[in-house]
Amino acid sequence: MPDLRAEPIDYSVRRSRRARRVRVSVEPTGAVVVTLPGRAPERAAAEAVEELRGWIERRRRTLARARAEVAREPGTVPWLGESLRLVPQAGRTRVHRRGDELLVPARDAGPALERWYRRSARDELTRRLDAAVARAGAAYSGLTIRGQRTRWASCSAKGHMSFNWRLLLAPTEVVDYVVEHEVAHLEVMDHSPRFWALLESRVPDWHTHAAWLRRYGPTLAL
Repeated sequence: MPDLRAEPIDYSVRRSRRARRVRVSVEPTGAVVVTLPGRAPERAAAEAVEELRGWIERRRRTLARARAEVAREPGTVPWLGESLRLVPQAGRTRVHRRGDELLVPARDAGPALERWYRRSARDELTRRLDAAVARAGAAYSGLTIRGQRTRWASCSAKGHMSFNWRLLLAPTEVVDYVVEHEVAHLEVMDHSPRFWALLESRVPDWHTHAAWLRRYGPTLAL
């Protein structure tokens, strides 16, 4: 039975033709989003939020602690374990890096920043991926840079690699772990004991990096 004394939880609703069930998620900011199948009634969103109230509150607390632990100085953005200072410039439309500074549009810099990170991700991840496959004596068939909400990387059966540009917001060693994880899939496509043994031979401390990504991955946002 709902606790009538509890504060209502604000949420937004998304409709998805591909969704087969009601799905509740908590964004890195703490915002609650309910995804509804195309024909589901609106009340299904409210019912799901109330049913999952305990989980939502715990998830918000976990995210808040993680954000506090990796909080950065205002006016900066993360870059492979370092910080770049934002320098707004009137009339600018594209982001340009100058040393440890990023020259950004004075108004609504967010879209331009994301485009810059996506471009940078292709260069940065290509370099790291090429080095990793050379060490492994393997080869990949292509590289795509994406912005998935729940996935950091993937390797297809045909050797096509996909990486999330938000990885550049993580420390270097975490990025390298993700790259090595996908390169290991070129040899072993599943997550069998053989796969984990291969990964450990290449990244002995992969557990540490995987744990970092589980805890702080949701905070990796501009």
